[in-house]
Amino acid sequence: MKYVEEFRDAEKAKVLVHEIDKLVAEIDVAKERPIAIMEVCGGHTHSIFRYGLEGMLPKEIELVHGPGCPVCVLPMGRVDDCVAIAERPEVIFTTFGDAMRVPGSKKSLLQAKADGADVRMVYSPMDALALAKKNPDREVVFFAIGFETTIPSTALTILQAQAEGVENFSVFCNHITIVPTIKAILDSPDLQLDGFLGPGHVSMVIGTAPYEFISHHYKRPMVVAGFEPLDVLQSIWMVLKQIKEGRAEIENQYARIVPDAGNRAALTALSEVYELREFFEWRGLGSIDHSGVRIRAAYRAFDAEAKFATPNIKIADPKSCQCGEVLKGVIKPWQCKVFGSACNPETPLGALMVSSEGACAAYYQYGGVKKREAVS
Repeated sequence: MKYVEEFRDAEKAKVLVHEIDKLVAEIDVAKERPIAIMEVCGGHTHSIFRYGLEGMLPKEIELVHGPGCPVCVLPMGRVDDCVAIAERPEVIFTTFGDAMRVPGSKKSLLQAKADGADVRMVYSPMDALALAKKNPDREVVFFAIGFETTIPSTALTILQAQAEGVENFSVFCNHITIVPTIKAILDSPDLQLDGFLGPGHVSMVIGTAPYEFISHHYKRPMVVAGFEPLDVLQSIWMVLKQIKEGRAEIENQYARIVPDAGNRAALTALSEVYELREFFEWRGLGSIDHSGVRIRAAYRAFDAEAKFATPNIKIADPKSCQCGEVLKGVIKPWQCKVFGSACNPETPLGALMVSSEGACAAYYQYGGVKKREAVS
């Protein structure tokens, strides 16, 4: 297939759903309980709700929405650190747009901007570097978030800043890694998963080999999936086929984009600039060992955590917010007691309602709020 419309063909989708129905009927475990398949990436969650894929699948399949939205897992304490840096008079604080509304314990970056902080939305770290060169009398800080998808672009920007001798540019690093996250989910005692849809964009950088532990150690199948409706449906079919045949392998449905060996140039830049943190705090998930990265000592001049004092305090989520349970797939967004009422896109209590990739925002935008009303 060549054009995007071909990946949204309704007739082809019906054929795939029919084949999924046939497979499910031949899987013994489906007669006892739903087959639980987690889509790790928030982009998949968005596609599933946008195109109504969940409603097309047989009731024997349960899609579990994973933690693959980097904005959603940002803890309140790190947001407070952002605000503390942004409110310094010498700082221009730059960020992607979806991070501006993530609530901290007192305010978001958007509220800090309304209070007078110089917070600006950018589309890439290179935009922030350009701002630093245009404003040599100001400190420009880039708020770096994201999985391995965005880590290389930040690393390359730091290398560019060093090459050009831009001393008023720094990065507040909150980059995270996917493999320890999946391992933490698999080790969770309150979650039963039968397979995974692997993250397409992350895999474009790291390839498929890092996921081998899922099949070798945990005996679960994973299919790296694209983001169009037919991609998702075919990937679900591939997972089910492995389950039926008693296999647990890492397969690549998104081979048109994802090379099995990953992107060597991106991986080289990543390893040059960053090293793993001993642990990193996730919103709703707690501390996960080696799940975040920090800037290496050789590039400390571009590390905002070293350049500016921050509160660095752990802040618990509001007790009414159940983001942690949703992130781990223990409950659905509409089962949260504040979903669609106290927590909505206009007044979000949790980050899952802020980002377009957040499961709660996807449910709310594409009609999931009606489920909440139906069971209230």
